[in-house]
Formats: sequence, structure tokens, C-alpha cells
Amino acid sequence: MEQRMLGNSGLKVSAVGLGCNNFGGRLDQAATNAVVRAALSQGITLFDTADVYGNRGGSEEMLGKALGKERAAIMLASKFGHDMGPEGKGAAPAYIRKALDASLRRLGTDYLDLYQLHVPDPATPLADTLGTLNELVKEGKVRAVGCSNLSAAQVREAASLAKEHHWTPFISAQDEYSLLVRDIEDELIPVLSDLEMGLLPYFPLASGLLSGKYQPGHIPEGTRFASSQGAQDRYMTPENWNKVGQLRQFAESRNHTLLELAFSWLAAQPVVSSVIAGATKPEQIEQNVKAADWQLSAEELSEIDRITRGQAQPAD
Repeated sequence: MEQRMLGNSGLKVSAVGLGCNNFGGRLDQAATNAVVRAALSQGITLFDTADVYGNRGGSEEMLGKALGKERAAIMLASKFGHDMGPEGKGAAPAYIRKALDASLRRLGTDYLDLYQLHVPDPATPLADTLGTLNELVKEGKVRAVGCSNLSAAQVREAASLAKEHHWTPFISAQDEYSLLVRDIEDELIPVLSDLEMGLLPYFPLASGLLSGKYQPGHIPEGTRFASSQGAQDRYMTPENWNKVGQLRQFAESRNHTLLELAFSWLAAQPVVSSVIAGATKPEQIEQNVKAADWQLSAEELSEIDRITRGQAQPAD
């Protein structure tokens, strides 16, 4: 597995990371153990979770148990800020410390490699959040800090504050990015590139639409789309089905799958440090890792741009 630099932090992460949002929700401890073992065997070193995953805390607890002694060999990332019910939410200094201590306890570790602000907190000045995160780095509880779902302007503001106060800056941003969702290319990615931050894209398969298992008018039982009308409405649009058809043809004409195209395209983007992908079965881990191996040429990348950002022609 290729190891990449996480922005300009000096930390390295696997080109494909494991998103742990299914642990404690769709997966019990035994299934979590199997997925984590498969990830470790495939060379995945980035394990990304959040306090809110797994019905608030379940993902961290199960991931910690599944990793055991392997924790020291991997990059462990978690996030804070979402509503944790009675425990609170947000990015105020006192809450950050409380949230981190709870995450460390659930994960069974005394430090995180990467601690990320999950969502913006309009009630807390960004300077207060960054100042507290800087203290946690100095205390050795956190090695590096990142953000998720912030606007380009907020990321730029955070960088300016960190420089002004000599604080630890955000080294990464975790945002939705895929062949079908490319909005962040307009403003956020240029800022990340300028600041030498690493992008950790989530939903690389557009909630599964790029997995290759969906056809227009047919939604298999037990899939994410089968249980979410909102996801269907957002992703299963005529425009996206048109793009998926052309992308499938593009991949298959080169003896690759749609899934392999989705991962390899993301891995080819200079700003991407690691592609965050969830899994519910060990075999999905192997598929995801293998999928990122396709080295796309400049001509192929241009053709993909035409399909996904230009006026795509209807697929046959």
C-alpha cells in the first residue's frame, strides 16, 4: 500500500483509509474485528472515526477493541463537534477537552494522531477552537489537527490565525469529493493546495452510486439507498445516471470497473492524501485497496473531466 504525506505535516497515511462510520451501527464487534483485520492485512494505516459514529460512541469503542496492540502501528483519527446528546456539542474550549478525553477513553489510547473539527461551530470563535487544539498538541494528547466541512473562507481564516499566534495549523480537510460531487474544486481545493493541506475525501463512491452495483430503476435491498430516500433524491438524478453510464463505459473499455475508476481518479488528484472509504465486509477492503492502483493518464483524466464537468453525452 502506497504511503503518502498528509499535507506538509510530515505524517504519512495510506493512500486508501478506512472510514469507521459503520462500526457500532451496521456492524457489531465481531464484524468490526473482521473488517479491521482485513484493513491491517492490506496495509491500510489510516483509520478514521468520530465520536458521533455508531450511535454516539459505538464506533470508537469497537475500533479501539478491534485494533488492540496494533494501535501503535497506525494513524488513528477522530472528530468532534457533532451533537452528542447529553454530552454536548460544538467547538468551545471546555467541550473540546471533554470530548477528547471521552474519545481517548472509548478508543483505549492516550493520544490521537489526528483530531478533526467535524463541523463548523457558529457559536464559538475559530480562534478559541484553534487555541485549545494547539494546547492539546503541546500536551501530547494530539499529534496533529484537521477540519471537516469548513468553507474555503473558514479554512483560510484558520490558517491566518494559526500563523499569527504560532499555533498548530490544520493540516488536513475532510470533505465530500467524488466523480459526481466536485463542488469543492471551485473554492476549497485551491485554498488547500495553497496552504499545503491534505484532502481526505469521504463518500468516494457517492454513497455507493459509483460502486457499480446500481442500475436505473433498481435498488438492491439492504443497501444504503434502499433505506434512505434522501440519498436517492440527492444522488439518483437523471444527470448522475447519465454520467454513471458514461463512466462505466469508460472504465470497462479499459478493462477496469466503475469502482476502480472512482478510487483511482481521486488518488490521481494532487491534493488528495488518502481516500476515506467505509466497508462492511472484509472483501470490500481488498476491492477498495486494489481499486486505487489504476494509474490514469493525462488524456484519460481529461476525458473524465469532459464526462463529469462538461456537457456529457447520453450513454448508449
